[in-house]
Parts: sequence; structure tokens; C-alpha cells
Amino acid sequence: MKYSEITHDSHPQHRLRSEHSEFPFKCDGCKEVGIGSRYKCTMCDFDLHMQCAISSPAFSHSFYTKCSFQFLFRPPGDKPRLCNACEREVTGFLYHCKDCGFDLHPCCAKLPMVLDDGEIKLYLYKKVSASCQKCGRKGRSWSYRSSCKKYNLHVACVKDMLVENWQGYLGEKSARKFDTRIPSLKNTLLTHNKSKSKARKGLEMAGLALQFVISAVLGDPTTVLAGVIGTMISKA
Repeated sequence: MKYSEITHDSHPQHRLRSEHSEFPFKCDGCKEVGIGSRYKCTMCDFDLHMQCAISSPAFSHSFYTKCSFQFLFRPPGDKPRLCNACEREVTGFLYHCKDCGFDLHPCCAKLPMVLDDGEIKLYLYKKVSASCQKCGRKGRSWSYRSSCKKYNLHVACVKDMLVENWQGYLGEKSARKFDTRIPSLKNTLLTHNKSKSKARKGLEMAGLALQFVISAVLGDPTTVLAGVIGTMISKA
């Protein structure tokens, strides 16, 4: 459930207001990039993903039926920990299973099992035998795969694409400019389509698939981010 304003234990001094951002922000909870819906403190420039702001004390996931995840403000122990979904380091808010030692970023934990806008349908898998169109490897992390089985993107690769192009923003909140371009899937697609019309259609569909996966990874799978993400894809 979405509230217009909330209080949060990680920022007790001020209330956080629900708002929409068409530009990237760094979540002060999980320390990951976000876009779209967020809870923001206008007094302190403090931001939280929706999933980080409205979390469940306990959480279960269909990929880990034997796990009982607990929400924590920081990773347990003093050793680096990786998210089991995207394989990126966990440095802030997380869901942790004490028995199994598994960790999930809040946004990764709440990734939709299906992304569907009527044109393309993408399913979330724990492991896919098909190669990822970004890295060319199999089974690296959770993946979104299209119902037509032509498009497969690792959640880890999508995050890598964002980090590669938003490094300046990830390090600090400032007025410093950062590149918003995302590596293109054009070369991959063009090698698999003989005709220009098929290649163009394939590129459009891959761009659409990428747009939906990026939206989900950034914590707002229901938002149409045509302005920002469409620009990123077209510039790639």
C-alpha cells in the first residue's frame, strides 16, 4: 500500500513524502540507484525506494522456499556480502536469511515475477540456460526472459549497465553531471536478423524489454519511463 507521507526508523527526525522522479536518485537505504516512485525528505535530501521505505519485517520468496528472510538496516557481520539475485554487493538495507546466509536487496526481493504491458511479456527466472544478450553468458544471476524466448537479460547485467554509465552519480549526490547512455543491444540483434525490417523490429522489442527490466530493477516496475530510459536506449 502506498501512503502520501510516512515516518521511517532510519530517518526519524522528519516525515518522508511520496513523489515521482524522472531522474536517477541514490536510495539512502539500500545505497542502490532508483528512479520513479520514492519517499523523500525535502529537508535533508534523504531518499528511499518504495520497497525500502515500506518493507516487511519478514519475507519469503518463491525461489527460496526454505528461507525465512528478515529485514535489516545493515548487512550482518564484517565481511562483504552479495545479493543472491543480482550478485552486487549489499551495503545497506537488505533481506537476510540467518539459516541459509542468503541476502537480497529490497528491490531485488520485490522484483515482479512477470512484466507485461500487452506487447511483450517477461518472466523472472532464478537461472536460465539461454545466454544473456548483454554478457553472452548463462546462469550468472536472476534473469528476465521474454515469452518468445528471444530476449534474456541478467538482473546483474542490467545493474552493471547502469553502474557503468552512472558511476558519477553512484558515488555521491551532487550537481555533477553523469552519462545516461546505456550500452546498446544493436550488434547482438543485427547478427540474428537477416532483413532490415526484422532487425528494426527486433531492436524495438529488445529496447522495450530492456526498458521494463530497468524500470523493475530501479524499484518502479509499474512506471512508464519513456522520457529518461527511451533517451538512454536511443543514444546507445
